[in-house]
Amino acid sequence: MRFVVTGANGLVGSRVCAQLTGRGHEVVGLGRGPRRTGGTHGYVEVDLTREQDVAAAIAQARPEAIIHPASMTEVDACEKDPDAAYAANVHATAAVARAAKLAGAHLVHVSTDYVFDGDAGPYSEDALPNPRGVYALTKHMAEQAARVFAPGCAIARTAVVYGWPAAGRPNFGAWLVGALEKGQPVKLFEDQVVSPSFADSVAAMLVELGERRLGGVWNTCGGTVIDRVGFGRALCEVFGFDASLITPTRMADLKLASPRPLRSGLKTDKVRTELKAQPLELAESLARFHAAWKAHRAG
Repeated sequence: MRFVVTGANGLVGSRVCAQLTGRGHEVVGLGRGPRRTGGTHGYVEVDLTREQDVAAAIAQARPEAIIHPASMTEVDACEKDPDAAYAANVHATAAVARAAKLAGAHLVHVSTDYVFDGDAGPYSEDALPNPRGVYALTKHMAEQAARVFAPGCAIARTAVVYGWPAAGRPNFGAWLVGALEKGQPVKLFEDQVVSPSFADSVAAMLVELGERRLGGVWNTCGGTVIDRVGFGRALCEVFGFDASLITPTRMADLKLASPRPLRSGLKTDKVRTELKAQPLELAESLARFHAAWKAHRAG
């Protein structure tokens, strides 16, 4: 199949490109700035907020499927600059979705658990979103844009995606490893429950949704729901770091710019039943993360 992958320089997009090319597909990655990741796929530098450029790039690629992980994910930065967040998350998704429909391509749009308020997680695919904060609102609006302009698309929600090597700014897992291996103390939320998701596993589920042209909502995330302190301590056990470096803290104590869901997390019953690519439990996810870290350090 012919695929277009947005955010090809990013944590998830780079892994989607690698897995697709490894499975013999023809892939064109779209990204901002020069290509930062390796691989044999084609690459086109595109600002996704410029709809004409997006339309031209996708029309030229003639994809049968588009996987769209690209977005502005820095939650506090979105809160401080809602115009940029709207452009990157809503306008860009609408542009990609319109181009997908024109090309006759199946769209897999990547969303987030932040579309929920975090009052009653973990959430199933049919739970009612109630976004709080600019990031959450724009990601929810992006889901609607994908549905409106690319009927039959897949909405793939994920959460706290991590992997090694990092792509661009450090992800939560990479930041945590970087601090702990230097013996630096870290503060982690004891009152935020999440579904930590290993990027390679997320990519595998997105690839399957694209290959099978599956529509509807899917929770493409890790299989374990846990608070961030619990995640950090489990990581320390796998990596051999000192767990006493972790200081539990409450989210309200940090006075963050943007609200974040507390009791979040995503249920994975649907993907376990219907996808071959299965969500990873935390132990397996961290083992693969550790192996990738060691392999990268070895050069």
